[in-house]
Parts: sequence; structure tokens; C-alpha cells
Amino acid sequence: MSITMNRPGLLTSIQDLGRYGFQKYGVIVSGAMDRNSLRIANLLVGNEEGEAALEITLMGPSLLVEEDTLIAITGADMAPEIDGERVPLWRPVYVKKGSVIDYKACRLGCRAYMAFAGGFAVKEVMNSKSTYLRGEMGGYEGRALKAEDTLRFNTMSKRAARLMEQLKRSESSGSFTAASWYVNSEAFVPMKKNPIIRVMRGGEFDRFTESSQTRLFEQEFRITPKSDRMGYRIEGPALQLEEPFELLSEAVANGTIQVPNDGNPIILLADRQTTGGYPKIAQVITVDLPVMAQLKPGENIRFKEVTLEEAERLYLEQEQQMEQLKVGILLNIDSSK
Repeated sequence: MSITMNRPGLLTSIQDLGRYGFQKYGVIVSGAMDRNSLRIANLLVGNEEGEAALEITLMGPSLLVEEDTLIAITGADMAPEIDGERVPLWRPVYVKKGSVIDYKACRLGCRAYMAFAGGFAVKEVMNSKSTYLRGEMGGYEGRALKAEDTLRFNTMSKRAARLMEQLKRSESSGSFTAASWYVNSEAFVPMKKNPIIRVMRGGEFDRFTESSQTRLFEQEFRITPKSDRMGYRIEGPALQLEEPFELLSEAVANGTIQVPNDGNPIILLADRQTTGGYPKIAQVITVDLPVMAQLKPGENIRFKEVTLEEAERLYLEQEQQMEQLKVGILLNIDSSK
């Protein structure tokens, strides 16, 4: 089975959950910006949750489905259509051979994820299929997708095949059939305007002026157009150190907030470097990283301080919800026998 790109969209690439274990060699993690949306899309089509899927940014592609297949679209709402008919999100969808999936511009959010049953038959590089665009590695020839690219799939799981056959039997006269059940996305990727992003204090928080510490949590910041998968540059009240000091480069993480000399923070994201030398004022907590990934340039955010204990509690609660979701999805798929 395969798909062919008619139009690639603004930025469409293959991403999985990332390339771990190689940062000590200077190789970045990369992977999906919104991990929750990718995980759920894969679960909906019977894949392992870390399988590679398409990450679609701001303006989506048009693609031809070469064989009958099973898909799921999660994340941002880009008003996807199959042969001119709007396709629902956050659920399994059987798509007929010869159909064209066409995306529009973003209505809500920034990044959509489209998983295909079986996942993409591309080579793993350092145990991952993720595309690292700057390094030209992984994914499809190490780059964003282009028109006329053809992507092939691995054999779908027995669960996926069973669900697709069940949807085929109940198919409508159109080009696709969507399952009647779906995932409530708000529990995993809430998309709100001007969200409050929860953070913990960074390693150099106490080196910033008291007024800068206060402004971080009391004033609004805007995401600038100079933002990408490596990091979001934000503008707002300048954040200043009490006094200049030399900082050796050290490890950074997804969500680390660094402050360069101009006082405008940078929130490091999926394609972040492995080390950084700017002072770290804060760290976005894990459960709010998908929220960050769905924000567009020009949107505003505020920050709220939480403790490490609170961040851990929120993470464990979300992972428990994810485990419950897995069970629910499997029950729905297995009921298609």
C-alpha cells in the first residue's frame, strides 16, 4: 500500500517519538512536536503508539491513496476532505483506493498528525524514522515531503485489518467510512487561545532580577515568526540578569526556556540542540508541551509557576489517562470482530 503526494503543503514530514540515546554524540532527539496527537493517531489505526506518521504544519498537503487503507487524523483542524467531503478527526477512517485526501489552512491549532495502518516503510536511522530537517537525516530522504513523493506502508496489524474490513462492510456511497466512536481530544491536547503554560523554575532563575522574575509570571508574551521546530522565540517584557556571568554549555531539554542577551526568551522544542549556553529561566512541564506545539506565530501565552511535585503529578495523571484510552480503543477495535 502507498500514497503519493500531489501537493506537499507548507511543511509535511515523517515523525515518530524521537531519536533517543545519541545526544552524548551531539545527535538531537527530534520527533513529533505534539507527541500526544501522534500517539493517539497511531493507536486509532492499530499501530504501536511510537510508529511514524505525517506531521503537517499550518497548511496541509494533498495526497492520492493508492490502495484501500485505514487512517486517523489528530491534532490541528485543517479541514481535511476526502474527494471533497469533510472527514472527521480523532477516529479511525477507512479510505478507498484512488481517493484524494486534501487539507486546507489551519482552523484551530498548528500541527496535524495523520497515521496510516502499518506505518511507513522507511529506514530507521539510529532507531528512529523521524526526520531531522537541518541534519538531512531520517524520514523520507532526510527532508520535508515534495510533490510526487511516494510513501509505502508496512503490513497493517491484524487488529487494523479487522477494523478496516468492518468499516468496509458498513461503507457509505462516498470515498470513505469513519468509525462512529472517537477520542475526546480536550483531555490530551487542549487548544485554547492565549493559553497559560505551566513551568518550573530553571537552573538560573535566581540570577534574574526580581522584576524579571515577576514579569515572567504576570505579563503576556507573543510567539514571533522566527519560530520553528527547533524553538519558539517569544517577545514581551525584557528579562534581565542581575549581573553578567559566564555559563558553560550544558544539557537542555524539550521545553527549556533560555534567555539570550536581548532579554527575549527562546522555548526549546523537538529539534532543539543537545546543549545550550544561555541562562535557563524556566522549564515547560511535559503535559503542556503538546499545547505549545499547537500554537502559531502571533499568538500570545502566559506562564504559571508550578512545583516539580505538581508537574510529576500532572504527568502521571495524563499517562494514566493515556493507558485508559489505549484500553478503550482496543475494546472498540476488537468489537469489530
